[in-house]
Amino acid sequence: MALLVGLSAIAPRLKLPYPVLLVLVGGGLALIPGLPAVAVDSDLIFFIFLPPLLYEASYNTSWHEFVANRRPISLLAIGLVFMTTTVVAALAHFFIPGFSWALGFVLGAIISPPDAVAATSITKGLGLPRRITSILEGESLINDASALIAYRYAVAAVVSGVFGLWDASWHFLLVALGGAAIGLAVGWAMVRIQNFLTDATLITALTVLLPFGVYLAAEHLEVSGVLAVVFMGLMMSRRSHDIYDNQTRLLKHSVWNVIGFLLNGLVFILIGLQLRGVLAGLGAGRFWATLGYGLLVSAVAIAIRMGWVFPVSYLGELLGRWLGRDEVHTPRRNLFITSWAGMRGVVSLATALALPLTLRNGQPFPQRDVILFITFTVILITLVVQGLSLPWLVRRLGVQESPAQRAAEEQQLRLALTKGSLHYLDQRIESEGAPPNPSLHTLREVMRRQAHRLHGAYAANEATALQVPPEAETEAAISFENLLRTRLDVTEHQRRQLVELHRRAKFSEDAIRQVELELDRFEIALDTQLATVRQPEETKLSTVAPEAGKVASRFPAPEGRDSAEVPE
Repeated sequence: MALLVGLSAIAPRLKLPYPVLLVLVGGGLALIPGLPAVAVDSDLIFFIFLPPLLYEASYNTSWHEFVANRRPISLLAIGLVFMTTTVVAALAHFFIPGFSWALGFVLGAIISPPDAVAATSITKGLGLPRRITSILEGESLINDASALIAYRYAVAAVVSGVFGLWDASWHFLLVALGGAAIGLAVGWAMVRIQNFLTDATLITALTVLLPFGVYLAAEHLEVSGVLAVVFMGLMMSRRSHDIYDNQTRLLKHSVWNVIGFLLNGLVFILIGLQLRGVLAGLGAGRFWATLGYGLLVSAVAIAIRMGWVFPVSYLGELLGRWLGRDEVHTPRRNLFITSWAGMRGVVSLATALALPLTLRNGQPFPQRDVILFITFTVILITLVVQGLSLPWLVRRLGVQESPAQRAAEEQQLRLALTKGSLHYLDQRIESEGAPPNPSLHTLREVMRRQAHRLHGAYAANEATALQVPPEAETEAAISFENLLRTRLDVTEHQRRQLVELHRRAKFSEDAIRQVELELDRFEIALDTQLATVRQPEETKLSTVAPEAGKVASRFPAPEGRDSAEVPE
């Protein structure tokens, strides 16, 4: 953990993706003489690391974007996985001595799925277009299930010597659909349960427990635990905006940030630390030949992905136009980045380590050490070569959304909330009639100026001050408390607007989450200030009255990431 924190801190200065740095340092540590070898049980990966990592990744994936991109996600996560498995199986059978067809399919299933953790960690912060990120994230969530199912049947064929293609295909559908159904059902049930829970700590602890419970339950029923966790996370993500209050959302966000950071980092360090065990099992005599096979399989796996993405995308667009759909043309440079982002990682390592040591007749599992070494080589090559070159390629090809584009969308969302709030305040003022409520009029003026700034009438960093009306100063403490209560009421109305806009998929998930976080912080700040003005009567006026004269300059809804903690 200390190594993880230190390397993650210096990775930005070295301009290296931290997964690549962690794997390389872990491999270097494994080769130091005298240090004990670190052996990783595959169950540790499958039952401890995989469920929370999949849940975190799926929870942060937009349901709307996942559904909108279901065709390319399915083609990559299912079609490309099986294509890679088949081609690598043929390559291993014809070019690697001692590999039967069944062993070739075992190797192909192991190295076929790009890794969810690697994909999200390396592409994070590159400013990729949202569609590319959604496709890569969706693919990496689903392809683990496809590869693991293919892996199970291939290993069973090696161990038993029997393989039925029809039975395997039918069982694949049952396992996949069963896992997805369990995940959706549990996600739906948890949404209903969490509507009745109010303790933020309890709810957050429940979200930590759920991935493990759902994964184990699905595996016990012999369906896909991976898909069960993924679809549960997607279901809970879809409803997260209206089932969690501000305290729960902020606490959950903070806790899962730490959990995700620790698990992601430890996984990549553990990959590197396996180098000594992999080399020891292989032996010195077969190193160079097996390294050559690993490099060949790595090159073929990369080439298959590139050869799949371009024609399948073009054929999909042609088919869509033929069916009368409005198909958006994907630029070739975007397709190239999608095809290049095929880094392998923890799932491939875990499945290789999970290979049985012996067959049913007691003989050693054939070529186990060779499969493990080739798998490690593919992980290392794809992480280092593709992971290191991907940021450079993104910048070189210009496959980036400018920060101005993302900021403009967030501003557009803020403007929509502000306009809705003005309409809401106008209705409140009209319904209350005379005498006028000073806090409503003051707040309406604040919101109007906020709307003007969002329209661009004022410079972005121009300080805007608003004098509190004289009638508000006559009873400073009372009117200030009313102003806070009204502002809380308007903030709650903005939250309802946000939930409705999210349901209608009017804005991207990133913009929704950013503005929602600002509303959460702002609401907490208002709650804190309201608690302050409720102090004993003899001290209330002396502490609150000066604040009433300053509130207007602090009150505009937050426009930046760190400006949400207002008013003090």
